[in-house]
Amino acid sequence: MAEYNININQIREYSSVLAAGDRVLLSGTVYTSRDAAHKRIFELLDSGEALPYDLCGACIYFAGPTPTPEGMVIGSCGPTTSGRMDVYSPRLLDLGLVAMIGKGERNKAVCDAIVRNKAVYFCAIGGAGALYAKQIKKCEEIAFKDLGCESVKRLELENFPVIVGIDSKGGNLFK
Repeated sequence: MAEYNININQIREYSSVLAAGDRVLLSGTVYTSRDAAHKRIFELLDSGEALPYDLCGACIYFAGPTPTPEGMVIGSCGPTTSGRMDVYSPRLLDLGLVAMIGKGERNKAVCDAIVRNKAVYFCAIGGAGALYAKQIKKCEEIAFKDLGCESVKRLELENFPVIVGIDSKGGNLFK
C-alpha cells in the first residue's frame, strides 16, 4: 500500500496508479451530497436544468455536516453510508464525476461505473467527523438550502485523510 498527497484536480492522472488500500491526503474542492440532494440533482438532470456545480472532474463527499459552531468553518463532517447513493452514482460517473468519498461497500453497478470511467471511490472513517472538520478550510452552501444539513456545500479540503476503497482497475477493499 502506498501513500499519496493529491489535489482533487489530479485524480484523473493518479487514477491508474491508485490501488485499493492506498492512503491518500486529499486537497481541493469537493461537494457534499446525500440522498435528498442526489434526488434533486437528478430532477435537474432529467428536466435539462443547470446543476449547482459542474460534474465533469468533480468529487462528491457523501456527508451532511452538522451546524457550524461559532468561530469554526464547519460542524462535524463525517461520511454517510455510500450504498444509499448507489442508485445515482453510475449516471453521475458517466457524466464526468471522478471521485466519491463515503463509507461502506458499493454495489456492482457502481463498481463497474468506477472502472468504466477510470474514477475512484475513497473511504473515510465513520465517527471521525469532528476530526475531518479540521481538514476543511472553507464551506459554502451552494444549493438546496431548504434541505438543511443535506444541502449541497462546496468544501475546500486540505490534507483530508482517506483510503482508496475501489480503484479504477476494479480493485476493491471490500472483496
